[in-house]
Amino acid sequence: MSAFDELMAFQHQTEALSQVAGRLGWDQETVMPRGAAPQRAEEMGALEAVLHARRTDPRVGDWLAAIDDGALDAVGAAKLRHIRRSYARNTKLPEDLATALAKLTSRSQGIWAEARANNDVAHFLPTLKEVVALKREAAAALADGGDLYDALLEDYEPSTSAAEIGAMFDRMRPRLVALLDRVMGATAPTPLSGQFAEVGQLRVSDKLAAAFGYNSDHGRIDKAVHPFSSGSGLDVRITTRVAEHDPFNCFYSTIHEVGHATYEQNIDHAYLLTPLGEGVSMGVHESQSRIYENQLGRSRAFTSWLFGQMQDQFGAMNVTDPEAFYRAVNRVHPGYIRTEADEVQYNLHVMLRFDLERQLVAGTLEVDDLEAAWNQRFAADFGVAVDVPANGVLQDVHWSVGLFGYFPTYSLGNVYAGCLYQALRKAVPELEADLAKGDPSAALAWLRDNLQTHGGLYEPRDVIARACGFEPSEAPLLDYLDAKFGDLYGV
Repeated sequence: MSAFDELMAFQHQTEALSQVAGRLGWDQETVMPRGAAPQRAEEMGALEAVLHARRTDPRVGDWLAAIDDGALDAVGAAKLRHIRRSYARNTKLPEDLATALAKLTSRSQGIWAEARANNDVAHFLPTLKEVVALKREAAAALADGGDLYDALLEDYEPSTSAAEIGAMFDRMRPRLVALLDRVMGATAPTPLSGQFAEVGQLRVSDKLAAAFGYNSDHGRIDKAVHPFSSGSGLDVRITTRVAEHDPFNCFYSTIHEVGHATYEQNIDHAYLLTPLGEGVSMGVHESQSRIYENQLGRSRAFTSWLFGQMQDQFGAMNVTDPEAFYRAVNRVHPGYIRTEADEVQYNLHVMLRFDLERQLVAGTLEVDDLEAAWNQRFAADFGVAVDVPANGVLQDVHWSVGLFGYFPTYSLGNVYAGCLYQALRKAVPELEADLAKGDPSAALAWLRDNLQTHGGLYEPRDVIARACGFEPSEAPLLDYLDAKFGDLYGV
């Protein structure tokens, strides 16, 4: 075997073990007995030690040195690019630190869930201090003298810096705030109200998953506190959640996670269990979940179809026609929860978290002061005082599992989705008519062929530019929001 072949065979096993680790995480969030948490932390730590040893195995360095990059095709070169990046990164991170983080974040997740359920910040803060301390240590090792936050961001959006994201947010904020001010000064649509039984919501959720292309032969849908997607290739699982007074929470959580899941399911199967066999970045991943959820799923055309499904399942509602239903789905309103935020305010939620976690990583904000900093910033940005911690600093799972650097990719995903939607509307002229029939298949096929199938073949910005025919920027997203909500609110 050549050095390249030996490296690929070794990497195949590493990728398979990584999928096993992901499955343990899915199990922990869905069906694991509560009392199993201490043992699961040990299991996750042990598996992370094995994975870290493989990712830093000296043979990987030897194989990389022996391979003639010029002799590789584009696919081989892309595989090597990912492995080189991973090897350079992981060899900076001590094994004991990687193992400690895996154990701690597995344990921390359950502690966060208990604290959130009981609105007990004090129960979670000691563990969060441990997580932040280890993430600072990891960031210092990975940064090698550079910016600590950039070192963590690299895990989720390679070749992007906090300075670039901060500049993008600075350009976005004035238009978002101006739009929000105009909308909040207008008459708000009537919200949907009533009780919607869980069994009925899950029936509609299943229809939505199927409509948006989720292949249930290679996946399943469960419930979780914080909806997520897990896995790649032939086993991609999602979760949703149910609140009987708010069916949109369930429906749009499902569509969002199906966006993630179908991206993974539609990657070229020739890349299965290779470095190209997963979504290329979290920003690109979020572009899929957000365009499914918002530009397609919250469109006037698609909500007219969903209105019929709701009537069939639940009977008469207080919102009595498709246009009123569309307005209820897209109602802009003060709220605490990022995942339930309307499109106008969503990115402001992300900006808050981005600023706070940068300060936490840099050490300019300590964990003991985090709740006060959150509440002060939230009141300034949204004009509402946080009522309980579950609606504030405890609402997101990310920090408990060490995902520092993840939050800005949500807004990058929105930006990328805005670009993709602009290109999609030109490529699929029958889009509105299809969506009105509950059939987004032509749009999904365009996304599959132009983006999803490539997996990790291209760099994140490159895959967006190739699909759209232009370099990504925030302008298409902001133009879409101004047009949609200007029309909806008459502003």
